[in-house]
Amino acid sequence: MLTTAVSPANTQLLAAVDTIARQDLQPLAHRIDRGHYPLEIMAKLGQAGAFAAHLQSQGSRFDTAIDAMQIVSRACGATGFLTWAHQVCGLYLDASDNPALRGQVLSDHAYGKTFGGTALSNPMKTWANIEPMLLRAKKVPGGYSVSGALPWVSHIAYGQHCGAVAQVEGGKDHDIMFLLRLDETRVKLAACPEFSGMEGTSTWSIHLKDFFVGSDDIIADPAKPFIARIRAAFVLLQMGIGLGVVQGSIDDMLEVAPVLGHVNQFLEDQTGSLQLALDKAEQQTRLLAQTPFETSKDYLLDVLDLRIQGAKLGLQASQAALLHQGARGYLANANPQRRIREAQFVAIVTPAIKHLRYLVQQIMSEELPA
Repeated sequence: MLTTAVSPANTQLLAAVDTIARQDLQPLAHRIDRGHYPLEIMAKLGQAGAFAAHLQSQGSRFDTAIDAMQIVSRACGATGFLTWAHQVCGLYLDASDNPALRGQVLSDHAYGKTFGGTALSNPMKTWANIEPMLLRAKKVPGGYSVSGALPWVSHIAYGQHCGAVAQVEGGKDHDIMFLLRLDETRVKLAACPEFSGMEGTSTWSIHLKDFFVGSDDIIADPAKPFIARIRAAFVLLQMGIGLGVVQGSIDDMLEVAPVLGHVNQFLEDQTGSLQLALDKAEQQTRLLAQTPFETSKDYLLDVLDLRIQGAKLGLQASQAALLHQGARGYLANANPQRRIREAQFVAIVTPAIKHLRYLVQQIMSEELPA
């Protein structure tokens, strides 16, 4: 794990998260992969502090937040993804200049009394020139009126919330970021096509028509400078998912070593080499987690490259685990079978490997400032 400062607070938090992951979460991992939305587990993780360590009031311990996510993801990648979505929504509230969002709203979210994720896949792709902005906002007295539809938004349900972005009509390059409260009377959630796994992430499409956003729910206006400040932290936090899936895959390989080690020694990928690669990725994550809000080009490139390498390592490790387990790993409810789908998800979730490489190319091609 990442944490370098072994404080009593870190030790207690991570021990509590580990207990929840082993005793409560791991037995449910297959059910979650097939559709159970584990809010009861998320509430326990929130009470343990798993969603709060990276907040300013807790010392901005991004390494500890990633540690907690890695422990969760080692047991269940879908719940690890929910942890990331919850943590990053807390990041938006914590980094906002709006005091209405940093008090009780943030506290309830951070400690699992309320739940919510992030709807930034579309704007992240928009700002990378991949697709158009799907939510539109009109200035009205007291705030904005927002309309449009977003596909594939996770960790949401009626009565919950998420961070979202809309493009302001008539404004040149003007976007707003806001806390979207999923009120059943004003928002329509529509079911998405069935995934091959990760079904317990409560992923829906959101449909808005003349949805009023008041000043108390504005996270940032304009949104782009705010996103530029938190973009690296947004991406870096995702490392907890990939690192956990890799460690879980190594666990699956070690599980069968006593009975299949004599033949598995002829496979290309072994636990030792994968653990070394994981340790290296953890060390780099630990280093970058010390300055998550740095905005230099070199820092962002390092974060993007690490995220690419983490996704590739997850694909490699999960396939190796399946090969090591053989037929038992090909059973429908086998851990390696689930982890392969989790690793594939890490490779395609925003920002996907191709998106990350596209961003790297864009950044590298920019002219250096005078």
